[in-house]
Amino acid sequence: MGRTNPTYRDALRAIEDRWADFRRALRRRDQPRFDQLFTYAREHADASGLLNHQNPFLPALLSIDLEQEARLESLEDRLEGLEEACEAEYDLEADPRDGNE
Repeated sequence: MGRTNPTYRDALRAIEDRWADFRRALRRRDQPRFDQLFTYAREHADASGLLNHQNPFLPALLSIDLEQEARLESLEDRLEGLEEACEAEYDLEADPRDGNE
């Protein structure tokens, strides 16, 4: 029987285990944020596993970056929508006699 390489998910779990002491040392408010980073990495485990990189930490970091980029884009879209709604509401409330059209 030949040896099998650990899967990317196994490697990611091992990385998370190695960082367990760091997590415990974090303030309580930061621990869920730390956990979320590994959730992001697990969400891209299929693509990371196909890469078969010799250092599994690098695909994990890129996966985290991708998820954070998606969150930023979503928040920017929401902010833009809110700004447009506020501008439209302000325009509706503006008194045409003020000369601020």
